[in-house]
Amino acid sequence: MRRPTPRFTATVSTTGLRTVPFNRPHVAENELDYIAEVVRSGRTSGDGAFTRRATGLLSELTGANDVVLTTSCTHALEMSAILLDLQPGDEVIVPSFTFMSTANAFALRGAVPVFVDCRPDTLNIDERLIEGAVTERTRAIAVVHYAGVACAMEVIGELAERYGLALVEDNAHGLGGSYQGRPLGSFGAMAAQSFHETKNVQCGEGGALILNDPALMARAEIIREKGTDRSRYFRGQVDKYRWVDIGSSYLPSDLLAAQLAAQLEFFRVTQLRRHAVWQAYHEGLADWAAGNGISQPMVPDGCAHPAHLYYLLFPDIANRQAFIDHLAGRGVQALFHYQPLHCAPAGLRYGRPATGGCPVTEQVADTLVRLPLFADLAEDDVAHVIEAARDYEVS
Repeated sequence: MRRPTPRFTATVSTTGLRTVPFNRPHVAENELDYIAEVVRSGRTSGDGAFTRRATGLLSELTGANDVVLTTSCTHALEMSAILLDLQPGDEVIVPSFTFMSTANAFALRGAVPVFVDCRPDTLNIDERLIEGAVTERTRAIAVVHYAGVACAMEVIGELAERYGLALVEDNAHGLGGSYQGRPLGSFGAMAAQSFHETKNVQCGEGGALILNDPALMARAEIIREKGTDRSRYFRGQVDKYRWVDIGSSYLPSDLLAAQLAAQLEFFRVTQLRRHAVWQAYHEGLADWAAGNGISQPMVPDGCAHPAHLYYLLFPDIANRQAFIDHLAGRGVQALFHYQPLHCAPAGLRYGRPATGGCPVTEQVADTLVRLPLFADLAEDDVAHVIEAARDYEVS
């Protein structure tokens, strides 16, 4: 039986104050039915029917021939580091303005993350600074498409090719986004996806590794299955499975795959809702932002974003914090985002900043605010957020 997709209306607290959470995970049509189907089947471990269905849907969405589901985007990145055969002392160029997993996955293999500053407009890694960070020990460049807006992939791809470097995309924000008509996640040899509950498509915790180099697929299956050729055994290609390589338990349960499959089936519907919220913020706050010296997201020509998040950049940290407090007083939960990795305790221990440091990253980390954005955010809640924001004046 199909259940209607939940639509949420405004939430009112016991004090009578309208409250708008930062995020509420979307529940897709058929999601609960699919989960119940897995439970009734008696086989809830990975590589079941819904693992195959979700993988196929993800392949269609990204245009990738080879996709393996993982338990998180972090684990997908860890798999990419193993597939790169990184050795202690090798270097990987990464943005400083990103989630720690982007760097941690490579540091776990003994590689040194080399932190490059971000652009002040898109907040992506500054492609003009990458070449200056390349050394004889550089093995790869890992890019993050912040807010699902593409990095300058033509320039970065040319740099990677010129220096013989692998290109890895951390596409945690970018599912459904594109650059020059080409899906994000299709530019690197590998791309990591996230299905955390805060993402456009979610199964609580989950991820995927997209493999754009066909030569990597056979080993990726082994790494994901604890270093064994178990997948080949179940396909009848070997008469027993054995430990043949390093790896870990990166395969998600079919329960999570069932939830993910339902989400992917209705991806385009939920995307329309997210884009409506994003556009309402962008238009409704435009004159207020300009009058207060606040920057809105910039989407360059040729980039199609997936409305993953909406942010504002304030003139300074004092106004950023005052604005968050102001919205909280109106029942609106707004958050800041990444803190610079190059000066984090682990960043200082395991990595190093590129020459010149990361001053833009430090400024952005101090001044950025994210507004609530999720598929089931009611129109009147969006209007409330806009009204509350417009009542704030930069001091």
